[in-house]
Amino acid sequence: MVSRLNPYISFAGNAKEALEFYKSVFGGSLIMNSFADFGAPDGTEGIMHGMLEADNGFTLMASDTPPGMEHNPGTNITISLSGEDAAELRGYWDALGDGATVTVPLEKQMWGDEFGSLIDKFGIGWLVNISSPQG
Repeated sequence: MVSRLNPYISFAGNAKEALEFYKSVFGGSLIMNSFADFGAPDGTEGIMHGMLEADNGFTLMASDTPPGMEHNPGTNITISLSGEDAAELRGYWDALGDGATVTVPLEKQMWGDEFGSLIDKFGIGWLVNISSPQG
């Protein structure tokens, strides 16, 4: 998989509805995982991660704001970098980390990939996900 850059939008409980709407606009394939799918406590509702991959190459990712985190419209977009080229993606991580606030260190996560998030020196949120090679 080639590395890609795409928007990641946070919603206040209506990510499923929004992603289904965007699928109706752009077409393609939609995958959604709930917080419960990843072992969140009973009663935790919403989409932990959704990804729409349109046939034209557009990719849009979204989630519901996790419980306990504030949702602020206007500041609810993050840029996601993902792929399998670990060296390339770690290079981006290191460069973006100059003057940044790391919110999740880049390390192996429960879903098997390496993942990290940070807020760069300009206040922009970035997510980096290095996929485990599929073999």
